[in-house]
Amino acid sequence: MGRLPTYRPMLAQLGPLPPPAQRELWSAEMKWDGVRGLAYVEEGALRLMSRNGRDVTLAYPELYPMAGAVGGKDVVLDGEIVAFDETGLPSFGALALRMHQRRPMRIAELVKTVPVTYMVFDVLHVGDRSTVRLPYDERRELLEGLVRPGFRWQTPVAFLGDPRAALEASHRLGLEGVVVKRRDSPYRPGRRGPEWTKVKNFSSLEVVVGGWKPGAGRRAGGIGSLLLGAYDPGGRLLYVGHVGTGFTDAMLEALRAELAPLERPTSPFGQPVPREFARDARWVEPRLVGEVRYADVTGDGRLRHPSWRGLRPDRAPEEARTEGLRRADTRAG
Repeated sequence: MGRLPTYRPMLAQLGPLPPPAQRELWSAEMKWDGVRGLAYVEEGALRLMSRNGRDVTLAYPELYPMAGAVGGKDVVLDGEIVAFDETGLPSFGALALRMHQRRPMRIAELVKTVPVTYMVFDVLHVGDRSTVRLPYDERRELLEGLVRPGFRWQTPVAFLGDPRAALEASHRLGLEGVVVKRRDSPYRPGRRGPEWTKVKNFSSLEVVVGGWKPGAGRRAGGIGSLLLGAYDPGGRLLYVGHVGTGFTDAMLEALRAELAPLERPTSPFGQPVPREFARDARWVEPRLVGEVRYADVTGDGRLRHPSWRGLRPDRAPEEARTEGLRRADTRAG
């Protein structure tokens, strides 16, 4: 039948719920707080590609049987790779243990202790036909009839009509929020726009690590906190704060190993870092991207009470933008 075409995932922008008069035009899906993955099933084999085009198939062998769940068709699916904690909630920290692994023996161990689930929410190609130009409602109907649920993959429910109930349910369940999608919209590969909008219960930001401060006490000799930045519209890396919470010992060890070869003598930030944080700082090339959750933003654009969530190898540094900082609650619309 020939090789399937390569697609880039459609992206959602951050924003509020649609206005009340338009809410019947939208569908809402839970935001699963994992990593994006396009699933290519071809000639009975699965290939998983990350958002930035990396082949991550080797890291998730428990998803391989999904190739047999699409009726023998060659397909391209879009979804989120998620790890759940012991309470049944998505855990980005748990998933972080899986994202970097390429050693088969270690992966086999982690499949038993930190299994993942593929939450599939769109279909981009079936057989010899691209489906990206179909409206959301038609793609959704096609998807629900295409993928047979399995132990490690499923098609989560979509809430048609007023998305307020979905957002309220996500808050009760302790989920990150919802993604609302125009029911008449096509799938736009590689594009970010208002037809898909993330509405979050919690504020989070992708950040670039520009340096670190040595620790004290039980962290003596290691990393105490990370110095974080994000790029402004002019392309300057601005200092947005420091984070010293949310780390496990394993995370700190992995970060130290990743940051060691990136050391540089001067600050990478395009503005002075406050003296108390610049003192004794170890500067690094701004190549590692991570994610933090935070309570608020100060008047000078600094994160208030940030907590580290993990590295984002599926993000490029230039994707960490100051435009993502928000102070107002965007849930109401």
